[in-house]
Amino acid sequence: MEVEIIAGLAGLAGLAIGLATGLAVRVSERAQRAPAPAVTQGALPPGVASVLSVLRSSAVVLDGEDVVLRASSAARAFGIVSGDRLVVDELLAMARLSRRDGEIREAEIQVGPGRPRRGAEGRWFAVRVAPLGSHGLVLVLAEDLTEMRRVEAIRRDFVANVSHELKTPVGALSLLAETVEGAADDPEAVRRFAGRMQYESVRLTNLVQDLMTLSRIQGDEPLPELRPVALDAIIDEAIDRTQIKAAAKNIEVTGCGGPGERVRGDEELLITALRNLIDNAVAYSPENTRVVVTTRRCDDTRVEINVTDQGIGIPGGDLERIFERFYRVDPARSRQTGGTGLGLAIVKHVTTKHGGDVTVWSKEGSGSTFTLRLPLLEPAGRSAQADASTASPAPPPS
Repeated sequence: MEVEIIAGLAGLAGLAIGLATGLAVRVSERAQRAPAPAVTQGALPPGVASVLSVLRSSAVVLDGEDVVLRASSAARAFGIVSGDRLVVDELLAMARLSRRDGEIREAEIQVGPGRPRRGAEGRWFAVRVAPLGSHGLVLVLAEDLTEMRRVEAIRRDFVANVSHELKTPVGALSLLAETVEGAADDPEAVRRFAGRMQYESVRLTNLVQDLMTLSRIQGDEPLPELRPVALDAIIDEAIDRTQIKAAAKNIEVTGCGGPGERVRGDEELLITALRNLIDNAVAYSPENTRVVVTTRRCDDTRVEINVTDQGIGIPGGDLERIFERFYRVDPARSRQTGGTGLGLAIVKHVTTKHGGDVTVWSKEGSGSTFTLRLPLLEPAGRSAQADASTASPAPPPS
């Protein structure tokens, strides 16, 4: 009897286990046949937002109705997106084509203030447009090429200008050498042409020297071995190096200002920058005038050097460009004075390398004032504390 009861219970247990197993298999099969949740219109696929957040390019995602689902702050700042719309017609057309045929498209476009491809102003972008999934979403990536294009244009202009500037004295020297050879029987002509050859060779030497100086200071590398430099010594040396040119036009060059100011820098580069400013002042000043170099403290951390002349002045439209390489307000006059067109560019780069800045005030017919501002070696308060700490102690009262 007990055996029959046990057998019956075992049969019921086996039946229950079989039913449970069959139910589990049926549920599993249904789960496998169930379709994956669809990406609804107006929502990004999982993970896309995280990927877009780490991209360096400006990113925009459009839905099937060309509504912006997501746009980076850069895309809005550059004027690619306004509100929930892509406002650049070329990008919108590319997005619609990519949605239609599923192809990835690339192009370079210019986006101006409110109008693409209109006028010289604006920013250039390398654009890549691709469909994103199968629900009408389109991804637009735009990489800003403006700075790269500007650097390339500067490089092309620099090479062209250097070629032109070198060609002039080299061609003149070649022509003068032929002339001297043909005038060997005329001592007076030989002396005259030899003097002209010397002038052109000096001009060529100055140009090469300025190019070497500019190549040294225009990179991102810091200047090596910066040392304490006394401004008085810099001003005296720069004035001394310009005395011959100034004396030829009877121009008085004087220096004055607060003594004892010091900065940390490269002494030779600072002398070169200041000499270029004084040379420029002398070259564009009439005879029997003055050029004055002064120094004064702007505050406890900075000092400024001013170079003031009584020259012809600079037109207002040229003030923003005079520190560009090879830019000349009056090209004919600059070549007559032997200028290379690099002097003010060197001034700007030297000042920037020393943590300062350079500005200019000018009025046509009234002269110009160039101002170099440089950080002091030590602030005034700190210097005074250092002097007090190193002073000899007072003798005890007797």
